[in-house]
Amino acid sequence: MGIDKKFELLRTAAAIAVALLIGFIVTCIVSESPFEAFGYFLRGPFTTTRRFAAFLEAAIPLTFTGLSLSLVFSAGQFNLGADGQFFIGAVAATAAGIYLDLPPVIHTLVCLLAGIAAGAIGGFIPGLLKAKWNASELVASLMLNYIFLKLGMYLVTYHMRDQSVGALVSRPLKNTCWLPQLIPNTRIHAGVFVLLLAVVFCYYYLYRSGRGYEVRMTGQNIEFARYSGIPVLSVILSVQVLAGAVAGLGGAVEMLGIYRRFQWLASPGYGFDGVIVAILAKNKPTLVPATALFLAYLRVGADVMAMYSDVSAEMVAIIQAVIILLVTAEAFLSTYRHRMLLKEVKQSAITS
Repeated sequence: MGIDKKFELLRTAAAIAVALLIGFIVTCIVSESPFEAFGYFLRGPFTTTRRFAAFLEAAIPLTFTGLSLSLVFSAGQFNLGADGQFFIGAVAATAAGIYLDLPPVIHTLVCLLAGIAAGAIGGFIPGLLKAKWNASELVASLMLNYIFLKLGMYLVTYHMRDQSVGALVSRPLKNTCWLPQLIPNTRIHAGVFVLLLAVVFCYYYLYRSGRGYEVRMTGQNIEFARYSGIPVLSVILSVQVLAGAVAGLGGAVEMLGIYRRFQWLASPGYGFDGVIVAILAKNKPTLVPATALFLAYLRVGADVMAMYSDVSAEMVAIIQAVIILLVTAEAFLSTYRHRMLLKEVKQSAITS
């Protein structure tokens, strides 16, 4: 393992340790029984089978949005549109699940493709604006989140709503499109296999394909990429579309695997959580599932702590914020990295 990889691993571990320490200090300040409360936080996801399953379930959508954002971040683009793309992907899958009458498996695949198409359109718009008019992809993607939210709610309210139910929900999805449950009495579903395929695809796209090389070169130095003959505008557009497709697929998987009808009244916010996942994973698709599991662990642990102690679940936001600040701070442990490099140079000089 090289110096840079060792240092990044060490820095991430140190950031997590510091964040947990700060979380414990905050717990000591606000709680009458801080050790008990923090114990619930750390052990919560493993106390029962149901909570452990909830911890795994929560990681699935986080992994999809983390993968989506790792793609655009690798290209040097800062896209916040995964939230809207995830949402509109779920809406598209719902429409296909309600209106189409197809055999099992085929119906599921068509619904997933509908989510992919809707998410890809959501990525195409900011990508086109960036490639053609150099419009800020950050602003365009952020504003599109609200457009997709309102568009999705309009479609559900006026075209897919179940009038026989007092709440604002869609008509039930046909059971031919459901993703089957893998473990009884849990909500862990076959979308896990779709997720694994998405991880493998994103890895091979970024690190084993010519277009992936162009994406990474564009992200590292866009001017160098342009002068090297890489079609930068085409790269930006294609990676935005692909990232949107992955986020839309995540929305479709979530809807077909967890829910039996569309019942969101607002965006679940997985797109913004995906930013945290992608940053912690250093935009590496193979690390995204692990960071998504870690974030899901924090969320479920905080929920258990809030249930059985006097500490609010919002404490996890403090831990997340500290981790992000330290991981993204270039100066954090930079002196130690310098020492590691000097030690490596001295060892190389001795052996030579």
